[in-house]
Amino acid sequence: MITTDFVPGSPCWLDLGAPDVPAAAAFYGPVLGWEFTPPPGTDGFLLADAAGRTAGGIGPLTERGARSAWMPYFFTPDVHETAASVLRAGGTVRVEPRDVPGWASLAQFTDPQGARFAVLTPGPAGGLGAVDGPGGLCWTELYATDAAGALAFYETVFGWQHEDTPMPGGDGTYTIVTPAGQPAERMHGGVLQVGPAELTLSRGTPSWHPVFAVPSCDEAADRVRDRGGIVVIGPETAPGIGRMAVCTDPSGADFVLMTPER
Repeated sequence: MITTDFVPGSPCWLDLGAPDVPAAAAFYGPVLGWEFTPPPGTDGFLLADAAGRTAGGIGPLTERGARSAWMPYFFTPDVHETAASVLRAGGTVRVEPRDVPGWASLAQFTDPQGARFAVLTPGPAGGLGAVDGPGGLCWTELYATDAAGALAFYETVFGWQHEDTPMPGGDGTYTIVTPAGQPAERMHGGVLQVGPAELTLSRGTPSWHPVFAVPSCDEAADRVRDRGGIVVIGPETAPGIGRMAVCTDPSGADFVLMTPER
């Protein structure tokens, strides 16, 4: 369960770097039921709204050659302290800690395997408002070529707790992560070990991707196709979890749709 009473290491924001922001909004609006507004004082950035609550943002790609991708932000009370922890653990700082007046403090990083993530200290108007409901973030997932190494890194940075669970059919292990000191119902994501051949959507680099809750996975997947995206896997039912589909938007950013089991 992802909640809005953010604790250290819990997801608190999400945004997409897109080569064409209006085109991305035209895609995700029908797929996830989002509406968009430009926040004051920003250039080309849009806030996504799901049923009156902030679901994330879409902004222009700022790095030459970068692929379009979603980036999760995890809560920290001190972005500078977290940046130092990332460096000590072998990661790199992509965007130095900085303040966005009236909104938040943030920093962006790359873990030792190349997966990109960020941290945020929200201000009064910052942070996700739409979580675990239609159109909201309901899970975060990391595909890593060395799951044990990834877990060791994020435990050093955030103190995450983790628990291994067998994959359906006995095909490997999936590791569930939970913020430090929190009960099992606060689990917010998972880490899956994959081979390089399974990372084609991220150009061979380990990566994070978001899972969005939708009322009907099948209907949302149809809207993905109708709007020029690709349904890579599914929709298919994972017993005890829900119905899911792995998708990419027209620019290649990957995400997952899920209708959780009741």
